[in-house]
Amino acid sequence: MNRLLFPGVAALALAACGSTQKIDPSQQVGPNPVLPKPVEELVAAVRVPKVVGWKQGEKPSVPAGFRIQALATGLSNPRNILPLANGDVLVVETDRVGSEPVDRPKDPIRDFIMSLAHGGGGAKETSGSSGKPQRITLLRDADGDGKAELKSVLVDHLVSPFGIALVGNDLYVADTDAILRFPFTPGETKITAPPQKVIDLPGGLIDHHWTKSLTASPDGSKLYAGVGSNSNVQERGPEAETNRAAVWEVDPKTGAYRVFASGLRNPNGLTFYPGSNTLWTVVNERDELGPNLVPDYMTSVREGAFYGWPYSYYGQHVDARVRPQRSDLVAKAIPPDYALSSHVAALGLAFYTGSSFPAMFRGGAFVGEHGSWNRRELNGYRVVFIRFAGGKPVGRPYNFVTHFIDADGKAHGRPVGVAVDRTGALIIADDVGNTVWRVTYAGGSHA
Repeated sequence: MNRLLFPGVAALALAACGSTQKIDPSQQVGPNPVLPKPVEELVAAVRVPKVVGWKQGEKPSVPAGFRIQALATGLSNPRNILPLANGDVLVVETDRVGSEPVDRPKDPIRDFIMSLAHGGGGAKETSGSSGKPQRITLLRDADGDGKAELKSVLVDHLVSPFGIALVGNDLYVADTDAILRFPFTPGETKITAPPQKVIDLPGGLIDHHWTKSLTASPDGSKLYAGVGSNSNVQERGPEAETNRAAVWEVDPKTGAYRVFASGLRNPNGLTFYPGSNTLWTVVNERDELGPNLVPDYMTSVREGAFYGWPYSYYGQHVDARVRPQRSDLVAKAIPPDYALSSHVAALGLAFYTGSSFPAMFRGGAFVGEHGSWNRRELNGYRVVFIRFAGGKPVGRPYNFVTHFIDADGKAHGRPVGVAVDRTGALIIADDVGNTVWRVTYAGGSHA
């Protein structure tokens, strides 16, 4: 029934809002984005590109002076990556297990669209009882030619893993419902020891944002987990959002935790700014207010801060759909640092800590934009670079890795996690393309 309903309802949504909110997406980047008047939609306007994957010899585009090649192909929905100091790269191959209950008539339509938009075209090879990949794979490029000769399953039979962090000889993995700890010494290619549970995370039958981002503090004493909301704008009620739409601070020794910051609808890409104790994240904002609301963003995460969700967006812009209203919380809401424009679905964030790229890149941020599904004109589907000065983002985003979408609007790939390896190369997880890409600098012009 979903397939029959989808075209008609989507067409109505497009007809209803196709002529509204006509602004240039470039007006929605930086610290002061243009925010048009909200247009509440019965069903969000949609456009999902057909997934075609990468044929032999095809690859994304990078600026002059750079080179991109596949570190590994034939993976199964790679969503996140962790380069190790010895040169190995850990890849989280994962997908959501199960589906959510239907609360609204339009939910089956949304879920069908999302199934096409998130990880469609995954490889046939899978693991786990769900039939979907639920593992961490180790890649090793022993001869340094940029192509992994070894592909080894490090840990299998996880539960929708996403976040991953290494502290000493402890490998922490954020499943959708728990943070686990594995003993791991870099150089090993398989973990046989059972995991220890550090703490439960909000999961269960209703687990709207299942990806749980994870990072460790610079001194390794604390873990920080991103826990997304259970709805678009609290339509399941406040109880379903308990301790969600938040960043948690966790003591890995005791399992004690606290909500470090809240009002962040779906925080991902948690990472500390190099040489500091300042945590940053990218956040997917709410839907169904039109194609140009609300901008996704990148922000520093202040201890104890409230960022608005669900009661307001981009500071104190009230969302009239939310019941009950909370003017007291809106008054506390702070705006994020840097808008990325609407519905780009930013999922990956990495600061450039290497030295092999030109000086302008050092200390700046790479953001993996998985790409929109809920607007007519596609937005995202690229890796952008944002320059930093004095620990703050400055200027406009620079399209760094592009052409995941071809001229015909078909999706060859979609970037998710991004990271920097020990050589200073940029590593990119491409879930639709089932590939991990590696970008290096060869010299020459890069403007």
